[in-house]
Amino acid sequence: MFKRSVLATLFIAAAMPALAHTGHASASGFLSGFSHPLGGIDHVLAMVSVGLFAALLGGQAVWALPTSFVAMMLAGGVLGLIGIAVPAVESGIALSVVVLGAVVTWGRRWPVQAAAALVGAFAVFHGHAHGMEIPSGASVVLYSLGFTLATVLLLGAGMMFATITARQMHVSRLAGAAVAVAGFVLLIG
Repeated sequence: MFKRSVLATLFIAAAMPALAHTGHASASGFLSGFSHPLGGIDHVLAMVSVGLFAALLGGQAVWALPTSFVAMMLAGGVLGLIGIAVPAVESGIALSVVVLGAVVTWGRRWPVQAAAALVGAFAVFHGHAHGMEIPSGASVVLYSLGFTLATVLLLGAGMMFATITARQMHVSRLAGAAVAVAGFVLLIG
């Protein structure tokens, strides 16, 4: 049953385009910000993978990785908001899905600082996309609160999944592999 679920998720993810960056001209404020990360499979997979990675590392990583991701995502959001270009944002986002999925799949121990630096670097791309797409006339504060809350919930979902499947490490690794493959599809698509 689980293998079928992973396979079905993989096929669905592969068939879906990266929808988080299509522009949201008619939406504004908190709900628009909240829906942005949830509207694109690339954001969802990356953020859930960060949560998985943090939970699998355990200890200080449980707080360090999500904190690094959120802080650097907000920094990237500011860069996007004020119009400072970050090269290859879409490729960076897709690559983050591949790499984070692969890291979870391999299941190797990482120094907490190195893991936090990795997720923080990728978070800049995700934040930049959020910042660039704040709708005209939207409250920057409310939009930012919305995408931050959605991000925290996605990070928590990844951590919860890892916690629930802690006794079956292969489940988290299979999920990481599915994420990496989906990220590869996003990268080449």
